[in-house]
Amino acid sequence: MPLLLNSLTFLLLLYSLYKLRNAHLLLFDMRDQARSDNASLFRQLEALQGLYAELDLKSSLPPTRDWAASPDFLLEVARHARSARPACVVECSSGVSTLVLARCMQLNGAGSVISLEHDPHYAEKTRLQLRLHGLQDWAQVLDAPLRPHTLSGESWPWYTIAALPAELSIDLLVIDGPPQATRAQARYPAGPLLFPRLAPEARIFLDDAARSDELAIVQRWQQEFPALQLSSRVCEKGCAVLLNAS
Repeated sequence: MPLLLNSLTFLLLLYSLYKLRNAHLLLFDMRDQARSDNASLFRQLEALQGLYAELDLKSSLPPTRDWAASPDFLLEVARHARSARPACVVECSSGVSTLVLARCMQLNGAGSVISLEHDPHYAEKTRLQLRLHGLQDWAQVLDAPLRPHTLSGESWPWYTIAALPAELSIDLLVIDGPPQATRAQARYPAGPLLFPRLAPEARIFLDDAARSDELAIVQRWQQEFPALQLSSRVCEKGCAVLLNAS
């Protein structure tokens, strides 16, 4: 009987040590995650401050969390737009990025932004924000509902582009839509439908480029458009930049 009690006590001690070790590991993981989250938040605050300084904004931007582009991505796009001075910017999806790009055009004194937006309510919200910031003359938001496009033998729900000017020559293309939930590799159609309209030396900025879908999309684009040269920027959600070197 004493031997059995000793054995049970020893097993209970081992179990307690096992649980204590797991608790310590969990605490270490929580500490590391908290440090990572704080570093990420600090980076976004730095980028947002840089964005306000870069654009000399007097009024606040709408929120840049959840579905909106992150401040670091917006800052990368703004810096390129300010230095490259594109004459024609096209966006897939509208929102905070529309305001940022329109402000870049205003500061440059030339250029225009065309945003494709499938959600009428969201399109109107972006137009209202443009008016509130006095940027309505530098950007237009097109109602572009998602319609089936047959590409590579598949059907893709993607923006209606009939309203785009026929002779459009795109200097900067920013891709942040349509939503991932519409189908797998939802942003792929931007390649076959818009890349032929790219001007020489045009740039493509793809948000959420760290996701597996976007990684696969970029590979498909490079196979179908060999002249594209790929680079990347360190951003919260990933940022792929493609140069039209043709």
